[in-house]
Amino acid sequence: MYQSSLFAPTMREVPSDAEAASHRLMLRAGFIRPVASGVYTFLPLGWRVLRKISAIVREELERAGAQEVLMPALQPAELWRTSGRYAAYGPELIRFKDRGDRDFVLGPTHEEVVTALIADEVNSYRQLPMTLYQIQTKFRDERRPRFGLLRGREFLMMDAYSFGENEISLNAAYEAMYEAYERIFARCGLEFRGVEADSGTIGGEGGSHEFMALADVGEDTIAFCAHCGYSANLEKAEVGRREGEPRADSANGGATSPELVHTPGARTIEQLTAAMGVMADETIKTLLMVADGQATAVAIRGDHEANEIKIKRLLGAETLEMADAGTIAALAAAPAGFIGPVGLKLPLWIDFAVADMETGIAGANKGEFHLRGVVPGRDFPLTRVGDLRNAAAGDPCPRCAEGRLDMRKGIEIGHVFKLGTKYSVPLQADFADAKGASSPIVMGCYGIGISRMMSAVAEQHRDDRGFRWPAAVAPFQAHIVPVSWKDASQRALAEELYRTLQAGGVDALLDDRDERLGVKLKDADLFGIPSRIVVGKRAAEGIVEYSERSRPEAEAVSAADAAGRCKQRAAMT
Repeated sequence: MYQSSLFAPTMREVPSDAEAASHRLMLRAGFIRPVASGVYTFLPLGWRVLRKISAIVREELERAGAQEVLMPALQPAELWRTSGRYAAYGPELIRFKDRGDRDFVLGPTHEEVVTALIADEVNSYRQLPMTLYQIQTKFRDERRPRFGLLRGREFLMMDAYSFGENEISLNAAYEAMYEAYERIFARCGLEFRGVEADSGTIGGEGGSHEFMALADVGEDTIAFCAHCGYSANLEKAEVGRREGEPRADSANGGATSPELVHTPGARTIEQLTAAMGVMADETIKTLLMVADGQATAVAIRGDHEANEIKIKRLLGAETLEMADAGTIAALAAAPAGFIGPVGLKLPLWIDFAVADMETGIAGANKGEFHLRGVVPGRDFPLTRVGDLRNAAAGDPCPRCAEGRLDMRKGIEIGHVFKLGTKYSVPLQADFADAKGASSPIVMGCYGIGISRMMSAVAEQHRDDRGFRWPAAVAPFQAHIVPVSWKDASQRALAEELYRTLQAGGVDALLDDRDERLGVKLKDADLFGIPSRIVVGKRAAEGIVEYSERSRPEAEAVSAADAAGRCKQRAAMT
């Protein structure tokens, strides 16, 4: 393509609310433009990147035996009510009525639609196993869209669904998709990890894994053990326990009963530790929560953070939220900050770390007072104990005896789930086996955020001047930049190079604009095209400057050599 014809409106200044580097660069380089909060138009450069990522996804999924379909974004709410997700999914599900007063949703995912399709069309084991996939726009009413394409309300996604007779066929499909994901992300140039994950609103009891692109801007935290390779996202990461580890000990550990201490204004752990001159790991914080409408209390150590996903899973709850001030006033004898486990008249769950404490400081269930010298198991029961907190750096590995957990930030780019019969049972997707007996189809589902992956690649492949796209997903593979388009020798050589590269299958961009060289090179850096050929004053000799965006030092070579290097680099994709 000739650059004078390319619709790529660059920006010198970007909006102040563009927080992530990838978001700022995509705006500056003319890859995307905002339409509304979390909703973007993809301009030609951005769309070219998305198409190349999508092509890689298609190649690898079809290599894994999946077949492409296209399902509607508009879905009858009745399907979601049948599966039980209409109420459970939450406010992210975009709901509306048509002119006939029928309820519909805009699809954030397609488990219900595809299961209903299979229920109508598959009835025999001879039609199984099968994996279907699509690449389609999805919709989620995010409360706080942010970081550009990393968290949007409308986004491009690949979602796939496997159907089989039993757990064996599910595991085979799951493994095939897992391996396809690894090939996809590697081909796109990503540094990533597959981690154990919670299944969330998608559901299923068979387990799931997320694929995380490592990036400081990531909203997810990955816990991993360098010793044994265990890795999980923060929602799922288990906390190991070591026998004989030191326990927290308060200053009054020898007391035979808790001591009432006046602590005016000490509502937070920070205020409490300052008032009493203790460390946070010597304290116990008690949280009141409402699970499926029922109040419960959770006690965790003061230096730890409660993990609501773990708590929800342990309680078997569909919904879980922190109790508000009115609920706390109705249930507890003290305001938030002074509630404690001793004598509390509510179901009480204790985190392992609290159960392991010899003594601690906790709320006294009396305004402006705490108890010092509280002994778990003596002063409050340890009948409900579990892993209720977020893992933290330095925690014991839950899988090996020697390792400790470390933490990294990541961007979720893919997720694979073992659904089992979660959808096939309510939607009556059954099949007849070889003996004629009817059984529910066993399912898996698999998703990749195509537009989010574009941002993840951008986060990992950039510098202060612009993008440094991997060749496999770059909008163009080679960028030809004449110093002066008006110079006949430079123009002739540039056009000859362009024709040669195009004929050799290299997707090239020729900068034919009448601009200063500085402007052209600045735009070239911003676009981040992998190979660059600058045609200058030695054009009449057939000599050009070749460089790569990832290694900016230029080298004077023949035009033929430069074209050969571009072809070689493009072939590596």
